[in-house]
Amino acid sequence: MRIAMLAPIAWRTPPRHYGPWELVTSLLTEALVVRGVDVTLFATLDSQTSGTLAGVVPAPYSEDPSIDAKVWEFAHLAHVFERAGEFDLIHNQADFPAHAFSGLVDTPMVTTIHGFSSDRILPMYAPYQDRVHYVAISDADRHLSLRYAATIHHGIPLDDFPFDPTGSDDLLFFGRMHPDKGAAEAVAAAQASGRRLHMAGIVQDDRYWREAVEPHVDGERIVYHGAVGGKARTDLLGRARALLHLIGFDEPFGLSVVEAMACGTPVIAYNRGSMPELIEHGVNGFLVDNLDEAIAAIDRVGEIDRTACRARVAERFSVEAMAERYHALYTSILGG
Repeated sequence: MRIAMLAPIAWRTPPRHYGPWELVTSLLTEALVVRGVDVTLFATLDSQTSGTLAGVVPAPYSEDPSIDAKVWEFAHLAHVFERAGEFDLIHNQADFPAHAFSGLVDTPMVTTIHGFSSDRILPMYAPYQDRVHYVAISDADRHLSLRYAATIHHGIPLDDFPFDPTGSDDLLFFGRMHPDKGAAEAVAAAQASGRRLHMAGIVQDDRYWREAVEPHVDGERIVYHGAVGGKARTDLLGRARALLHLIGFDEPFGLSVVEAMACGTPVIAYNRGSMPELIEHGVNGFLVDNLDEAIAAIDRVGEIDRTACRARVAERFSVEAMAERYHALYTSILGG
């Protein structure tokens, strides 16, 4: 089986710090290679893989201002589809632009939809659903107007997330500084509970950061660590009493939620989007409807068994399980 894995070019694959789509693309690629699948990763030229790397884009456009996103995205797509005949299947992880090329080649195509942002993108999805096999990353993110080949949750490599059986008294916010992610709500909940809050993530909305979050960052009660990766990332995820995920949108998945639970850290999240698919109320966290309930849940975190948090991830969100499901989908599409 020869798979062309089409990665986004906003960040390196795998990303150095932020880049959730690129991260999932890398995890799946590496897991498929372990299973013996011949995978060619089409990504930025600084990307890393144990498969075959193919690319024309010199560097990620979010890291190198000399890279014009539109110009190099088209060069990237052209490179993949000009070589389509070399592969049994193209797996598109880079959103809808690739659909414009799908009817020009005979090679079947899978698109993982990393979050259906709005109905405005339907014109690049609905007309192609007889040609492209769509995968949702949660049942909550399925759009009623589309047909899906499968729902496949993201998986993570459990061994990369050390289990911390005790945590600490401190809380954690881990995500983009953006209203969607609820950074300001996390600050408010931490302040009301009287606990220290550690925050990590890129600043995506400058005005929101300056007005709603940064004024509270004092380096003592509210501590901002910036974008973190590697050991610093897993240390923050494991040492927390709880991850506060008080989102302002219907999140399609939430990698940080699963990563925190893998380290043993319970998650307190607003009950919307995919959160009920990830969190079992009272088992590996709490689903809440408002800030007052979130504050009350902070006091109840001691009721959660941290070993149960990790066990649920091992059962449901391993990278091996994700790869197995995608491999089965490929096999089905290719006729067994």
